[in-house]
Amino acid sequence: MSRELDVVVVGSLNVDLTAGVHRHPRQGETVRATALTTGPGGKGANQAVAAARLGARTALIGRVGADAHGQDLLAALGADGVETARTLRDESAATGTALINVAETGENSIVVAAGANAHVSPDDLAAARPLIDSARVVSVVLEVPVDAVCAAARAARDAGARLALNLSPVVDLPAEVLAAADPLIVNEHEAREVLQRNGVQLPGEEVGYAEALRQVGARSVVVTLGPRGAAVTEPGHAEHVPGAPADAVDTTGAGDAFAATVAWRVGQGDALAEAARWATRVAARSVQQPGAQPSYPKLADVVS
Repeated sequence: MSRELDVVVVGSLNVDLTAGVHRHPRQGETVRATALTTGPGGKGANQAVAAARLGARTALIGRVGADAHGQDLLAALGADGVETARTLRDESAATGTALINVAETGENSIVVAAGANAHVSPDDLAAARPLIDSARVVSVVLEVPVDAVCAAARAARDAGARLALNLSPVVDLPAEVLAAADPLIVNEHEAREVLQRNGVQLPGEEVGYAEALRQVGARSVVVTLGPRGAAVTEPGHAEHVPGAPADAVDTTGAGDAFAATVAWRVGQGDALAEAARWATRVAARSVQQPGAQPSYPKLADVVS
């Protein structure tokens, strides 16, 4: 079957309000911000932009509010070549908002108000079936309702597309959705939570986390390890992929860049470990610039 799109992302769009701080506040403490910026974000939009900048033909299924922030987010996606015909403007909710603190170490803390993202529905997925039917990979994030995630997984299965499931934040999903994940992408904290929820004893090493998650049900698994790279497993192969060197300025959105790159590369036929090697390079480039989408590299930046 001809596939006109490399990656269709089902996920969230947020406006990011980012405060730079010397350090994260302790409980009950107020700290002064060194800077405050506003920019495009949301795990879904981040993945769509990251993939598009690498040259992937990309579309995004999601919702924004009928407000100025929503208009700005759609314009930013369009500027990067992301197809937004099924990124809907919701008259009943504001655009999602993320409140982000970034410390001098580059580490962040994030609070998200879902807004219109909470209204993404199975009906939205049904209306977007032509996009999914034309996709090599459907990449799904968990900042939208679970019933929409389940609908996306079923639509990907019916279309013969590969499902990349970024289980962030961790929620309980039907076994059939987890079983369709190829790959399941989580960071090490999320990996621990999924294993604990499933009553699995935590393994002693990182590749073991990925193997245990595959035993829980996923077809293949990537566990991201920050600067240490990623643990990867698929049938017949398990590997630790080392991280790429980087002086981190801001880690916001690095995981989204990683997941988007994996989705793009497996859709191009790469083995999962090779896709993760690509992804570590892209993520390492992204943490060296402030912000999420503004930090994402183009393909020439990664291969040069």
